[in-house]
Amino acid sequence: MRLAVNIDHIATLRNARNDFEPDPVAAALLAEKSGAAGIVCHLREDRRHIKDTDLQRLRKAVTTKLDLEMAMTPEMQRIALQTKPELITLVPEKREELTTEGGFNITGHYNTLVEFLKPFKAAGIESSIFIEPDKDSIDLAAKADADIVELHTGTYALKTNDDDRTLELQRIREAAIHAKSLGLKVVAGHGLNYLNIAPFKEITEIEEVSIGHAIIARAVLTGLDEAVRELLRIIQ
Repeated sequence: MRLAVNIDHIATLRNARNDFEPDPVAAALLAEKSGAAGIVCHLREDRRHIKDTDLQRLRKAVTTKLDLEMAMTPEMQRIALQTKPELITLVPEKREELTTEGGFNITGHYNTLVEFLKPFKAAGIESSIFIEPDKDSIDLAAKADADIVELHTGTYALKTNDDDRTLELQRIREAAIHAKSLGLKVVAGHGLNYLNIAPFKEITEIEEVSIGHAIIARAVLTGLDEAVRELLRIIQ
C-alpha cells in the first residue's frame, strides 16, 4: 500500500504568523525522500492554507505525483489545467467547515461532473472523486469516466467502539471491491492515523491512503522524516 502525504497543514502553521516557514515545498520534498508516493494539497477557494504560489512551486518541485484537491468550480478547473498536476481530486467544500465534511454529492451534481471532467481527460490528467463508500456513488463515478475513487474514511475514524468500527470497515471493503470490479483505481482517506490505519493494509483493493493532519501533528514531535517512515512501517 502506498502513502500520499497531504502537506496543507504545513501551510497552516506558516500562515499563523504570515511568515515563510515552515515551507510546504520543503515539506513535500522531505516527505518524498522519506518514502511518500505522492504529495496532496488542497487549494481552497478561501486560500486558508495552500496559496496559488505554493501550488506553482509544488508543481515544479514534486517528482512523485502531485494530487490537487479542489472544488468543482470554473476557477479551480482553470488553475488545474494550467498547473497540470498528475491528478485532481474533487471534494466538497464549505467555507465554514474546519476540514472536508463527507464525500462529494455525485448524485446531485452528476451532469455537471461529466462535463467538468472532460477537459482533464483530454489533457491527460487523472481525475478522482472523493466519495462515500457507497455502491451507487461508485457506479456514477465510473459512468462519469473518473479514473479513481477516494473512499471517505471519516465515518470509520469517528467510530468509538470495535463493533461499529468493524461494520464501517466492512462497508469500505465492499465498496473497494465493487470499485475495482468496475475498473476504477481505489484510494482512501480522511481521519486516518497511526492508531486506526492498520486494518486497511488487509483491503488489497485499496492501493493508496492519503493522510495529512496525523502526519503533520506527529512531525511536530518527531520530525517529518520519522513521522512519514513510521506510518509507512505500519501500512507496509
